[in-house]
Amino acid sequence: MGIVLNQSFKNTIITYIGFAIGGINTIYLYPVLLGATYYGLSNFILSFANVIMPIFAIGMQNTLVKFYSQCKTSEERSRFLSFTVLFPFVIIIPFLLLGLFYYDEILFFLSKKNKIVKNYIWLIPLIGLCMAYFEIFYAWLRVHMHSVFGNFIKEVGLRSASLLLLICVYFGWLSVAGFIYATAVVYLIALIVTMFYAFSIQKPVFQFTIPGNVKDVLTYTFYIILSGSVANLLLDGDKIILNQYMNIENIAFYSVATYIALVISVPSRAMHQIVYPITAKLMHENKHDEMDNLYKKTSINLQVVGGYVMLGIFVNINMLYEIIIQGIKDPAEKELYLGSIMVVFMIGLSKYFDLILGNNNAIIFNTKYYRTVLLLGVLLVIMTIGLNMIFIPIYGIIGSAFATLLSITLYSLAKLLFVVKKLDLYPFTKQTLYSMALTLVLFVAFYFWEFPFNPIISIVLKSVLLTIAYVYLNYRFVISIEINEVMDKYLKKLKIMK
Repeated sequence: MGIVLNQSFKNTIITYIGFAIGGINTIYLYPVLLGATYYGLSNFILSFANVIMPIFAIGMQNTLVKFYSQCKTSEERSRFLSFTVLFPFVIIIPFLLLGLFYYDEILFFLSKKNKIVKNYIWLIPLIGLCMAYFEIFYAWLRVHMHSVFGNFIKEVGLRSASLLLLICVYFGWLSVAGFIYATAVVYLIALIVTMFYAFSIQKPVFQFTIPGNVKDVLTYTFYIILSGSVANLLLDGDKIILNQYMNIENIAFYSVATYIALVISVPSRAMHQIVYPITAKLMHENKHDEMDNLYKKTSINLQVVGGYVMLGIFVNINMLYEIIIQGIKDPAEKELYLGSIMVVFMIGLSKYFDLILGNNNAIIFNTKYYRTVLLLGVLLVIMTIGLNMIFIPIYGIIGSAFATLLSITLYSLAKLLFVVKKLDLYPFTKQTLYSMALTLVLFVAFYFWEFPFNPIISIVLKSVLLTIAYVYLNYRFVISIEINEVMDKYLKKLKIMK
């Protein structure tokens, strides 16, 4: 357990450091140094590669983690490692051959709106392949309890490398076109470094043998491919569709807005790491009342914490965009960035709605119904693609954001109704409504005015006032009992209360 806690703590710190570096890159350096066209192109290539990554990996990264511990001898474990590394070629080779055979058709389809894409198409499968095998070797490290290194490469290493490349662009050592190619090289280096580190932990003995539990492995793998494809399509599919309908620079405007909005979901990622095993235990022991209580607690706690993050973003969004556009010279481009503020609100609300469901996903994936929910996810992807195809031609990137908001809200409602009907668990209480009302009142109170200072100073001052008001009102009205108990503990230590 000491290793688990130690590595969990390190991984959490690494994730937040990586997120901070990514924020600097995404919000300021990419727009200023690459310009909208090449920033949009870079996002399109990485998004497309991320979408095809689960197909290339065939879910082996998750399959390795799940089934490795079931191998009883070192020989069985060695054979299973070999299987997870070699089996993806069953899909990769036909996929690449198909791509080569229909290369001209694919090229025409993906570049019919944006001709600039044509010269970089081949980078998509290359980066996708690097991403897939990086995940497999990262899983190799995780099953040997060496997760920190892979997480550092993934969260900090890649983003730091992008930062260095952007500095090279700034000093004129690298062209913006060269940045795109250099990014592909970075992913290849990340794969090679991780692979050799994995081999140093467990020396490979490659032999393609079918595991005895192949039926269970392939069944699980199928659902993991489905789950991974759904998740990645929801994350990056809209950028791919935007390329088909709009000039590629719009992907840059959309990417900045979505990255800002994604900050709202960060608290849920941290809480789910803690809550998931507790949920699994309660579900396994069939402790309904305790599970219902945990469901309600996670819902309101995430709503309070996530609501604060969302408010902080929403009330400061205008000043934040003033910072973003400061280094951009083209007035038209500045206006287009400012025009994407509504995307932040729509994507942010979709994340908030998902947030207030608490540990809903953990509950579902620890029941026999998890396959049904995966199929619901497939329907969600189909609906998202359809809505994007309807709204993007009419409303542009605002239409794409609205499609995401609508589809994720409906999906969240479907999952909620599923848990309520099938398991008789319900996450909401009267505190849920109080929290929503409080959040809305504070948004109205803080959004419509700004300090007449430098944008950074204005953001800091407004955030301080918002924090005081939000914390006091949540504490005063006891929105979350658990959060109040934690505050009481620290207030007593500071001798502010008896």
